[in-house]
Amino acid sequence: MIKAIGSHINLINSEYYSYVEDLINDEVVLQMKNYIQHGTTTCFQHCVNVSYYNYLLCKFFRLNCRDAARAGLLHDLFFYNRREYIRKAGEAFHNSRHPKMALENASRIFDINPIERDIILKHMWPCTLALPKYKETVAIIIADKYCAVMEFLLCRMKRFR
Repeated sequence: MIKAIGSHINLINSEYYSYVEDLINDEVVLQMKNYIQHGTTTCFQHCVNVSYYNYLLCKFFRLNCRDAARAGLLHDLFFYNRREYIRKAGEAFHNSRHPKMALENASRIFDINPIERDIILKHMWPCTLALPKYKETVAIIIADKYCAVMEFLLCRMKRFR
């Protein structure tokens, strides 16, 4: 069963899953399960969360929800422990560098179209100065921040139980 944070829906039997099935089962993408992103959430789960909520936002606003879902799953395709990296290089460096890293990794493995490229590269705006070109990119900026906050709060709530 694959679920997004805050959702009880099994994503496997959904339109969303039909858009990302090849990516979500790819061995390189699955490697993100080995790295922690926010709190106790793995990079893989974070990308599923962002991908799903970006898909929902874009579907609601009648945007390209397929490209939004696919780029959301690849937006943090990097292979290192975020906390250790930040400790060594600093948070600002991670925030500005990892979108390029994710795009390079995704482009090596998958065919990335212009919308997906923009979404992956600019999802950290305003930390990265390049402005979003597509509405789908604006949607992922919102979805990514929402999911990061939810993951952080979920981790904190678990600690107090």
